[in-house]
Amino acid sequence: MTSQINFINDLLWGSILIYLLIGIGIYFTYRLNFIQFRHFKHMFAVMKNSRKSDPSGISSFQALCTSLAARVGTGNMAGVAVALTLGGPGAIFWMWLIAMLGMATAFAESALAQLYKTRDDDGNYRGGPAYYMERGLGMRWMGVIFSICLIIAFGLVFNAVQANSIIQATRVAFGWQPLYVGLGLVVLTGVVIFGGMRTIARTAEILVPTMALCYLALALFIMLNNIEQLPHILMLIFRSAFGFGEAASGALGYTIAQGMINGLKRGLFSNEAGMGSAPNAAASASPYPPHPASQGYVQMLGVFMDTIVICSATVAIILMSGEYEPHSSITGIELTQKALSSQVGDWGGIFIAVAIFFFSFTSLVANYSYAETNLIFLERNHKVGLNVFRIVVLCMVMFGAMADLPTVWAMADISMGMMAMINLTAIVLLSGTVVKLAQDYNKQLALGKIPTFNSQDYPELHAQLEAGIWEKPSSSSPSSTPSRLR
Repeated sequence: MTSQINFINDLLWGSILIYLLIGIGIYFTYRLNFIQFRHFKHMFAVMKNSRKSDPSGISSFQALCTSLAARVGTGNMAGVAVALTLGGPGAIFWMWLIAMLGMATAFAESALAQLYKTRDDDGNYRGGPAYYMERGLGMRWMGVIFSICLIIAFGLVFNAVQANSIIQATRVAFGWQPLYVGLGLVVLTGVVIFGGMRTIARTAEILVPTMALCYLALALFIMLNNIEQLPHILMLIFRSAFGFGEAASGALGYTIAQGMINGLKRGLFSNEAGMGSAPNAAASASPYPPHPASQGYVQMLGVFMDTIVICSATVAIILMSGEYEPHSSITGIELTQKALSSQVGDWGGIFIAVAIFFFSFTSLVANYSYAETNLIFLERNHKVGLNVFRIVVLCMVMFGAMADLPTVWAMADISMGMMAMINLTAIVLLSGTVVKLAQDYNKQLALGKIPTFNSQDYPELHAQLEAGIWEKPSSSSPSSTPSRLR
């Protein structure tokens, strides 16, 4: 069974998804006129009024932090180390590339999630790929398949994996027993997830920026202490990406392929662009400017922060430490801990353990929030079913704390790959709508207006959208001046 699962994963991730992700990233980059480069500054400008919300939705900042909570985790620390070990420094170039292309894909899926969002029975915004598959494409069956894959991968298996990462980190750093850590983790997780989406968003809003800033500050300290190595490391990454160092030995093609596969795979695992996960958080926001495209810009920033900033911080820590050795048996979180400890002392390993705990915990609760949104899509907000699912999630957290998970993780990879293929198909079919949203937003911005979406201006879309959400600007939107958005 394990060999069959690995075969499917190799086929899915080693060929099909790589071409899809690169191709669709290029497609949306072109269709949206290189939006991630031309409007790079605007991603940050949108965040100026991102702390505002209304009774139906969380703030844009909370949506960004929730999506970052799911993105930023073991992949940023352990995954980068694995990519370096298996693919060499060149893997980092391909990780950067898929992030830059993925920013356009993230814009598309998050803008669509905002456009087609609905209100649940409690009046809270819900949305995501399943919702735009049903409303935008009229294909509920596609949304059902996507939701099932997401619930399996994010709601159950990935949460077991995140719990397992916490157990490993605390056992190595502090010698704590898995049983007691697992029970404590179940209690903490239960408090948050039974509090609902707003509790999850508030938790992410506090923990994610705090831990990310601490981690980046430490990486910056190491970079400044080793600044003379920076040109050499950048050259090493670019030379390795194209196999220049191995050309004489006849290993050129293999080196490039390994670097590309591992970089692209770990890049997607980290930033999740095109996978269809982050749009579930994007749809829950009350955006400002009150236009679906504004959440596209917010989630583009999320991809940039995750891969270009935080993953690069891990790269700097490892490559500047001198601990990196190609094809070494030391990889993953162990390599990151060893690299950091060599630069700052033994407390570096403890810091990584603490960071892994908070990053994995916030990933755990954010993953649950994605699954909850898709369970509501399937069950129409069935309260008993939702509470039963929460208990099952807590059981998976405890299972992850006590079990070895290589086969389970491989099965989750298959579910995640299926999610990505279904979602990428949907956003390509809805690409015309994505272009309309981007053009409408940027036309208003160019005229000095605060972009505001009114569905009545688009009769071809009006019938697909939930009544009362996009007919007119929200009266609770914060006041501002157009110049603040430039």
